[in-house]
Amino acid sequence: MRLFIAVNFSSATKNSLLDLRDELRSNAERGSFTLPENLHITLAFLGECNAKQTYTIKNVMDAVSFKPFDILIERVGRFGSGEGETLWWAGANVCEVLSDLHRELTDKLVAAGFTLDKRKFSPHITLGRRVITDAVPRRIEPFGETVHKIDLMKSERIDGRLTYTAIHQRISC
Repeated sequence: MRLFIAVNFSSATKNSLLDLRDELRSNAERGSFTLPENLHITLAFLGECNAKQTYTIKNVMDAVSFKPFDILIERVGRFGSGEGETLWWAGANVCEVLSDLHRELTDKLVAAGFTLDKRKFSPHITLGRRVITDAVPRRIEPFGETVHKIDLMKSERIDGRLTYTAIHQRISC
C-alpha cells in the first residue's frame, strides 16, 4: 500500500479550498487539479508499505500526543519557477503544535526504520499539478479550522482516479 499521514479537513474548509482551486483553474491554460476529497496537508509521506510496516506506522501514530490546534490557511503559492509547469498550493501557518507533531511523528518513524523526505516542513494543500498560468502567489483572506485528529491515508488508483482512504486515525488529547 502507498501510505501517508495527513491532516484532513471539514467540508467548510474544503469548500474554501475548492474556491481557491477553481479560481486557479479558471486562470490556467492547463493543469491537473486536486479532487475535493483529496485536499489535505501531508505530515509524513511513507510510500509503498507492507502489512508489517503499516502496523508499525499505526503504533507510531498511537504513541504521539498532541493537543487540538488551529490551522490557518493564509496564502496561495507555487513550487517551481513559474516559467512552465508548476505545483500550486494553499499555504497554512506553521504553529508550534503542528511543528511539534510533525517532528515527533518523523523522529519516531525514522527511529522505526522508515526513510523520510528531509526537506523543511512546509504545511500546504496541493491545489493543482503541472499548472500553466499567469497567476502569481499572494496572501488571501485567512480561513481554517481546529484540528482534532490525524489520519493514516492509503493512496490508490480506482478506475483511473486517484483515491485517498483513511485507514487509521489518531485523535488529539
